[in-house]
Amino acid sequence: MDSMDSTGDQELPLRERKKRETRQRISDLATVLIGERGFEAVTVAEIARAAGVSPMTVFNYFPRKEDLFLDRIPQAVDLFCAAVRDRAPGEPPLAALRRLALRLLEERHPLGGVGETFADFWRVVVASPALRARAREGVEEIERALTDALGEAGVADPALAAALTVAAYRTVFLASVRRLLAGDPVEEVARDHRGRLEAAFGALERAGVAG
Repeated sequence: MDSMDSTGDQELPLRERKKRETRQRISDLATVLIGERGFEAVTVAEIARAAGVSPMTVFNYFPRKEDLFLDRIPQAVDLFCAAVRDRAPGEPPLAALRRLALRLLEERHPLGGVGETFADFWRVVVASPALRARAREGVEEIERALTDALGEAGVADPALAAALTVAAYRTVFLASVRRLLAGDPVEEVARDHRGRLEAAFGALERAGVAG
């Protein structure tokens, strides 16, 4: 699944833009090949040949093969932490995280949980033990990073706040993924997803989590 957004890329130095373009090309080709044949059936060498680079170059951008497909994990870490660190003066961290979750849903961002093509992506993940394990590790990485961000924001128990927030988001996210895999209409899933997000963040707010 695409790992980078193009917004602001033109403002980057040429060298950095080329690196991002190379990373994106590798990721896009990996997504296509793995989507067609399954994660275990595609080798890093094949992906490298398709992208016109060496296997070493692939690993320079993606330390693990799983990261070629689950390439949004670093972006998820950045987005959740930035929501807390860059929030408006006086805005509670939880309110900033709620705003981020709703924006991702409205944009049909891959990290938002609901989109027209997401079912195919998640079928590949479900079919691969290695990808499922990496996805779980990714959630743990997000939780650790969010703990740090909430601690910097002065939240009393940042580890607990991060764990509860990530668990709430993950629960809503996975429920929507299951519905997409079952073939439910995307717009219906999106509407229910929004309602469940609002309910989840409302419960966190009432509990005084990262308020």
